[in-house]
Amino acid sequence: MHFPALASRDYVLFLAGQFISVIGTWMQATTLPYLAYRITGRPIDLGLIGFASTLPTLLFALPAGVFVERWDKRKATIVLQSIMSVQAFGLAYLAFTHQIQIWHIVLLAFFYGTAVAIEVTARQAMLIELVGRDALPNAIALQTTAFNFGRVLGPVIAAWLLTKTGNEASIFFINGISFVFVVAGLFFARTRFKVEKDVNPSQGIGGRFTEGLDYIRAEPVILSVILMSALLGFFGMPLMQQTPALARDVLLPTVSVESLVAVRTSYLYTAQGFGALLAAILAAFLSSVNKNKLLAVGQIGFILPVITLGFTRNVNIAVPLLFFIGWATVTQLVMMNTIIQIQVPNELRGRVFSLYFWALQGVAPFGSILIGWLAQTYGVSFTIIFGGAICLAGILIIRARYRI
Repeated sequence: MHFPALASRDYVLFLAGQFISVIGTWMQATTLPYLAYRITGRPIDLGLIGFASTLPTLLFALPAGVFVERWDKRKATIVLQSIMSVQAFGLAYLAFTHQIQIWHIVLLAFFYGTAVAIEVTARQAMLIELVGRDALPNAIALQTTAFNFGRVLGPVIAAWLLTKTGNEASIFFINGISFVFVVAGLFFARTRFKVEKDVNPSQGIGGRFTEGLDYIRAEPVILSVILMSALLGFFGMPLMQQTPALARDVLLPTVSVESLVAVRTSYLYTAQGFGALLAAILAAFLSSVNKNKLLAVGQIGFILPVITLGFTRNVNIAVPLLFFIGWATVTQLVMMNTIIQIQVPNELRGRVFSLYFWALQGVAPFGSILIGWLAQTYGVSFTIIFGGAICLAGILIIRARYRI
């Protein structure tokens, strides 16, 4: 069977609900920076939103890894997904009543990021309990495929709604409703491959955290993956937060009609989404390939188009470059996630994954602020080239140091 994870009824319930929820999430992810840039016109505000949404990962992801190992992961995911819906409804209310300001967006981004910082670790650690170890790589790839189908559909639907209604509130409201589907799916799912908790009550949080660090230091492959994820999180992914500024101010011909700006922004996000979707589908079919080699291909496929993007002003060139960037980003993330999920023992998975997630997203607040400041001060194009060059140098150093 090409998709062994689909043999699990419980995983299918989760995946179906997650897919609907992800469409709403990407509708909001496209609309929120567009709204913020429409309000202020400042690239640094895009970085500030990125800072607010990822700062909770820096603060909470590491302790979350310890606590998640003690919790019922399915129930924790249900609660945290419900909290995320509250944020979406809050944005919808403020937009409907025309009260929304940039500080509202930043505050609610922090609120949402707090839930995400814990939910991602719980959800990823839950997958093995839904499908078992043998089907886990396929489950990760299929979840990523669903995520990136949503990444394609979300911006397209958001652009259509913006051109029809001119109101961002409806998009936020739809996102709030979309969380109901993943919560319902998990409510009826069961964790049939649940591993009994092996928690030493005499070992405190600090001791368990130190045990996870000791394991990472002793495993060069895991350590190098975490270091490379930190590099991507600090310099790589924050570059894509500048997509609204790229669409409005850099790519020619420049446009000033808001409906056209919204459509162009959506095209750029959608191009990334199609590339990401292709990467996820390939990962689902290529689950037996060498993960480290495919990770290296993804890194090259990310860095070269990013640097090229910094030199272009032509939207017809930017769209295919963003397609490759989307493909390469997801290829890296799937490979890093799979390497950690497969190689790390059950009793350490929550802690090690939380460290990986912390490296990827916990450093991102400062990367977002730095990239936003650079774009504000030196221009978006220079910043993209600079970020790509740093990623190239960093990857070469890490791979040479750990010989992977």
